[in-house]
Amino acid sequence: MSDRSLQITMKEEDSVLFKRCVRKLLESTFLLEEKDEKLYRFAARESNRYEISQYLKFMGFDILVDEKSGVAMLVANEEDEETVGLKRANVITFNTLQYHLLLALWEVYLENLGYEEGNFVTRGDLIDKIKSYGVYPASTDLKSSFKLFKKYNLIDFDENETGEEANIQLYPSLQFGWDVPQFRTVAEEYIKTSSVEEGEEPDSEFEEESQ
Repeated sequence: MSDRSLQITMKEEDSVLFKRCVRKLLESTFLLEEKDEKLYRFAARESNRYEISQYLKFMGFDILVDEKSGVAMLVANEEDEETVGLKRANVITFNTLQYHLLLALWEVYLENLGYEEGNFVTRGDLIDKIKSYGVYPASTDLKSSFKLFKKYNLIDFDENETGEEANIQLYPSLQFGWDVPQFRTVAEEYIKTSSVEEGEEPDSEFEEESQ
């Protein structure tokens, strides 16, 4: 690896936004246009994105912006992905239940696309959707999973509202919150279950759709 130097030049009034963007990315992985519009727009601007990228690369990270989804995200720097001893601090290993929940959340998100005032689902409707797949999570597991998803800007909700009518906001970052091998395993389970219910032979492979 070649030597690196870091020289960041920006206006004084931009330095605070720069620091907030970097801290937010390191804390929760995602910056969302619909939640953190000011920070997202700052990070998405090409010149600022370059400066943030240069800074993050010193820690083995980088920034990726998906303008279509309005999502800026922390990713591993390609040059350091295979470096021994660098822990990928923004990678969380979800358990099987949490992946089932993510699939249900993403399906509901896609079903609700097109609404102008955000993408929401009630807690009761989401639980019904999860149960329709034959998954019956305990309330404690749901609570801990939802708090984890909220921390990483995948969903948002008022933690003081716990009834069936409580709203959960779904964010486009849901599509990026996957570890591909584990996603394939869980998706294959859904495909097999669906095929058996319809009286079809289950497929042996799951083909990942390109983003």
